[in-house]
Amino acid sequence: MQSSAYGASLAGGAFDLESFVRQPQTILRCLSWLFSIVVFATITAEGYMNPTVKMDTKCIFNGNDSACSYGVGIGILAFLACVIFLILDAYFPQISNAKERKYIVIGDLFFSAAWTFLWFICFCVLANQWSKTSDVTAIPADAARAVVAFSFFSVITWALLSYFAYARYRQGVSEFDQEYRDPANDHTTPYPPTPYASGPSSYQQSPFSHNQEHPGEYQPPTY
Repeated sequence: MQSSAYGASLAGGAFDLESFVRQPQTILRCLSWLFSIVVFATITAEGYMNPTVKMDTKCIFNGNDSACSYGVGIGILAFLACVIFLILDAYFPQISNAKERKYIVIGDLFFSAAWTFLWFICFCVLANQWSKTSDVTAIPADAARAVVAFSFFSVITWALLSYFAYARYRQGVSEFDQEYRDPANDHTTPYPPTPYASGPSSYQQSPFSHNQEHPGEYQPPTY
């Protein structure tokens, strides 16, 4: 049996808090978790203003409520995903089934890549709407800039998480290719030819064939 799969021991080891905290993937998840809190909490607390001439609240990003709603939605989902994947990372070394590890790594890869793209869209939308905001006198500008900045930081952290997930997936695939290679298709191991192998080149003529060519011929003895 193989000793490891997808970056961890396949035997199902115990949870090591020190090594878990030092993992780059854990650090990136914690940063992504923190950045998502900053984005959706800031928009929820200070992202909507009530103008003096209107009764309804408006988003501070050029009055575009869709921009604020998009940032809050992406931030909350990223917050929940970071918590779930942190739990899975902590439980990952205890999973002895290689297929379950493969599904977790693939899910991490696809989700991280998708949220990298969604965070990039969020950054572009918020930056564009903030640049179009004309009246910033009654708007908390620092909060708006923080939302835009941490949206950009989230793009970086989720892109790095995608990279680490892809590296774990490639590592697991290469380990399975090395450990479970089919001997019938493996041409690297030399096999000595057997005397009974099929084929015209491996046929050996019987040593008695010459004597059996003329079985009825009689040769008298000489004196």
